[in-house]
Amino acid sequence: MGSLDVPIFDADNHLYEAEDALTRHLPAAHKNLFRFVEIGGRKKLVVRDRLTEYIPNPTFEVIARPGSQMVFFGGRNTEGKTLRELTGEPMRCIPAFREPEARLQLLDQQGIAACLMFPTLASLIEERLRDDPDLTQVALRAFNDWLYDEWTFDYQSRMFATPIINPCVLDRGIEELERHLERGARAVLLRPGPVSGLRGTRSPFLSEFDPFWARIEESGVVVALHQSDSGYQDYVNNWEGKQGGEYVAFRPQTFSRVLDGGSRAIHDALASAICHGMLHRFPRVKLVSIENGSNWVPALLDDLNNAYKKMPNEFPEHPRETFARNIWISPFWEDSIPDLIELIGADRICFGSDYPHAEGLDDPLSWVNKLPPIDADDRARFISSNMFELLGLKTAA
Repeated sequence: MGSLDVPIFDADNHLYEAEDALTRHLPAAHKNLFRFVEIGGRKKLVVRDRLTEYIPNPTFEVIARPGSQMVFFGGRNTEGKTLRELTGEPMRCIPAFREPEARLQLLDQQGIAACLMFPTLASLIEERLRDDPDLTQVALRAFNDWLYDEWTFDYQSRMFATPIINPCVLDRGIEELERHLERGARAVLLRPGPVSGLRGTRSPFLSEFDPFWARIEESGVVVALHQSDSGYQDYVNNWEGKQGGEYVAFRPQTFSRVLDGGSRAIHDALASAICHGMLHRFPRVKLVSIENGSNWVPALLDDLNNAYKKMPNEFPEHPRETFARNIWISPFWEDSIPDLIELIGADRICFGSDYPHAEGLDDPLSWVNKLPPIDADDRARFISSNMFELLGLKTAA
């Protein structure tokens, strides 16, 4: 692996979906659930009867170059350029972003031994169908079947695509989980947010979902809580006087960035997993926070500690112990790794590049090669062994 002495596991890679990703396996009764329409010479996505701008270019023929927004997300935009100015000229989508064999060749060129592979467009599904749990299950099942068709869930023991699992309809959520465990899934994707319901949303970590988590624990599958549209745009709209405005990926907004920096959803999701007791009832469940950064971790630990000091009898154990046992963090490339190691330990952090998204890294190993001085064993755990161990894989030679 180049100048590095351990095989690199990248916990955050992305694919760009084909145009039929959401529709290929939809039942005929729901054939119009997702439709592409042409507006001003560009294809846009309609979900049910509503146009969505969540992904401005949902067919991905043309995309922002990998890492093209690093100046913005690294906090180095001293000239105050717009995100469009910083992003620069787009590029045509290449086969490596669409097809597993081409991507495997790119991983070899990049010096990456293995990776988790996450969707891009599919992260819009759950929020836009949150009022209809049955339809949510239909849409996720159809997408997961496309994902398995194109990428499998274990491609040559190096690329591990993540089917989306949602227990909003409990028996169907478990059924979907079982289908993909049988297909070899080593990690599944769960949105860090409430699940849909006919009478409103609720946390997926409440006791009513215990049969789902019991099967997760029994299987040993890793649950990736990857950044998504978790519904928090509603709170921004309440402050800004907007009616029904949607969250748009890759378009940072000043107020929302100051409000939570994109980390409110993961803070709340993990607070729920601990405070609602799921991680105590199922102590072998493995939750990995992906593409949520790590700046929220000190605040969550402080909040949990303060709650414990005031209400120790409400917790079966100190919540800090629960966090340390069940949760792993993949920080942003711009975060401080030494500080995070000091806070939660090197055995609980995982390297992720967000490649090939614009806000990620243009070269995944550029971060690894520029890490500040840290203990060699800590470095190896961060960039390699933690993820191999989590997925139950032998470390590549």
